[in-house]
Amino acid sequence: MSTDPEEKPAATERMPWFLRIVRNWVSLAGAVLAMGAVFAFVLLFFVDIFAQHANPYMGILAYVVAPAFFFGGLTLVLLGHWIQRRQKKKTGLEAGALRLNIDLSKKRHRSLLLLFAMASVCFLFLTAFGSYQTYHLTETNSFCGETCHEPMEPQFVAYQTSAHAQVACVACHVGPGATEYVKTKVNGVRQLYHTVLGDFDRPIRLHQRDRRPSDETCQSCHWQQKYTGSVLREYKHYLADEENTPFTVKMMVHVGGGDPLHGPVKGIHWHMNLSNRIEFVERGETGDSIPWVRLTDADGKVTVFRTEDMEGDPAPEEIVSMDCMDCHNRPAHRFDTPNDAVDRALVNHRIDPSMPWVKMKAVEALTRPYQNREEAMASIEEYLTAEYPDDPRRGELVGQVQDIYRQNFFPEMKADWRTYPEHIGHKNWAGCFRCHDGEHYAEDGETTIKASDCTTCHTIVSQGMTPEELATMSPEGLPFVHLDFEYDSVDCADCHTGANQEEE
Repeated sequence: MSTDPEEKPAATERMPWFLRIVRNWVSLAGAVLAMGAVFAFVLLFFVDIFAQHANPYMGILAYVVAPAFFFGGLTLVLLGHWIQRRQKKKTGLEAGALRLNIDLSKKRHRSLLLLFAMASVCFLFLTAFGSYQTYHLTETNSFCGETCHEPMEPQFVAYQTSAHAQVACVACHVGPGATEYVKTKVNGVRQLYHTVLGDFDRPIRLHQRDRRPSDETCQSCHWQQKYTGSVLREYKHYLADEENTPFTVKMMVHVGGGDPLHGPVKGIHWHMNLSNRIEFVERGETGDSIPWVRLTDADGKVTVFRTEDMEGDPAPEEIVSMDCMDCHNRPAHRFDTPNDAVDRALVNHRIDPSMPWVKMKAVEALTRPYQNREEAMASIEEYLTAEYPDDPRRGELVGQVQDIYRQNFFPEMKADWRTYPEHIGHKNWAGCFRCHDGEHYAEDGETTIKASDCTTCHTIVSQGMTPEELATMSPEGLPFVHLDFEYDSVDCADCHTGANQEEE
């Protein structure tokens, strides 16, 4: 760089092209910005490569944010060069206010150059520090749940009260390996694109086979070979009558196990693909229909079951091997049904069970159609105020029902318990009865998958409405008492919806 403001063109022409472009303060500042963006990209790339878990949002930082700053810097470089050429065209000289003219013999010029160099170094340091801290920010659960606030709000709210609330989102949702690495980067950029445009699905859908297999997620913490045996569970419900009559069922849930080396192969975890291998074909977006099942037992015997409407053999790519997530499909993002949520509030006396018809009224207030949360909050208060105008407990009731709604209903995203069926159990959705419905026949036309006895999976040891009834325990098991009618000819989900009023 010359000290002569009227430097000869020949000297300028002998300079490398990149030096001629940045011979002004605007272009030089743009060059520093572009260098900082390249530095940030390289740093983020290597941090992500050597991180314990891949991060889906690194695609946004490394492939959207860093390039944006890079191209912004290049724009400044070209802008400064254009202004410099424009001045030269007008005056015939390269002089001007933007001209980079440094004379190292002058103290002021040396001071300015030193200041610019120090500022550039500080900028690169802050770029490195900021990139590293931003990387860790993007790994936090709050970032995953709150950055894309509207589309991810239902899942994030449900996650915060789940059994996996202390497990990082990336531990389950981002897989290892080069393929998953590229996939998560592309997915992060795609999420940003759709969030900015606001054209994401409402509700957000998870395609069953796009999820990570359980041996990469569940089994990193849970030992599938463990024999669990039977676990006592107590289910407390309230009927939708004037007295909100309590009805309790205590049962032994036979979880069992599937590994003959650690216990008998029986119970619910008989399905664990350790001693027996189960493969199937599923239909429907949520996997709510399974028309074809293939069982390979411990002796290698293969039996195929199919429904009457399943014609021919499925294509190999349609056949999937059963894993944990085929039953435990909502392990961290579960929305309570209105009946279950209100029952829990009644059990904990957050809603007073002595208020007449309160079970029915609370469920009805929750399940009315609402366009948005503001409308829901106002309508719940208006409805319950009209139902209990003089009851001093009305204010607490309204607050509790509104809290249940905030936790489980998201009208803007069209998300609630109806949106995402749960496959574990068989009360409100088909669940187990997707296969164990008595309509899957083997080739002999006689053998079906229908469980021969309900006690295969659970045994009721006590049930009833009064303390005296619940005090009667039966280790051998009791027949389930259905309060309305004989239920042998129907499956639970044929009537139970999670909200209908005569079901409990």
